[in-house]
Amino acid sequence: MAVGGLAAFALLSALVSWLSANPWVLFLLGAVAVAATAWWAHRRQQQLLWERTQQQGLRYALPQLDALHHRDFEYAVRDLMRRDGCTDARQIGGAGDNGADVLATDPMGRTWVIQCKHRKAGDRGSAVGTPDLQRVNGCARQLYGADVVLVVTNGRFSARCAPLAAQLHMHLADRRTLATWSSGGRPLWELLPKAPQPRKGR
Repeated sequence: MAVGGLAAFALLSALVSWLSANPWVLFLLGAVAVAATAWWAHRRQQQLLWERTQQQGLRYALPQLDALHHRDFEYAVRDLMRRDGCTDARQIGGAGDNGADVLATDPMGRTWVIQCKHRKAGDRGSAVGTPDLQRVNGCARQLYGADVVLVVTNGRFSARCAPLAAQLHMHLADRRTLATWSSGGRPLWELLPKAPQPRKGR
């Protein structure tokens, strides 16, 4: 053990002596490290730019959305929010989500809590009912501090949903609104009948 330590110390001492006699090696290693760091930063910047370009050009046709698994539909909604400038949009749907599937902050500073209701049969499937609205409304503002509570579906809402949404100050995006949003370049808040006001100071 002691012999090994002495050998390591001798090797280190020799390396230090050699570097002292050849300082250009340190400059060369430093230059390589700087160049490698600059190259990595450039590649990362290009990657982020490419991802941003892809997100900005993101489009979905309704048949594409209809064919998705319900969890993938949540990710699609998340990606559309990111496309529109909600850089922190994330999917949180799953066990214990308290009715929230996507959380996002829009460029005006508003917090969005979105529940996604996917129907394989589109508007021919079962209608989204008032219990779905009540479930997300019960937690969205208390747990997540939501400024905008939204339920979005590729299907349809029951006739009782619109009056209840108005009473609860919620927003609904049905199949028609989703089609306009997902296939175009306008953000969702420009398509809602009564878009919520931006936060003060924005």
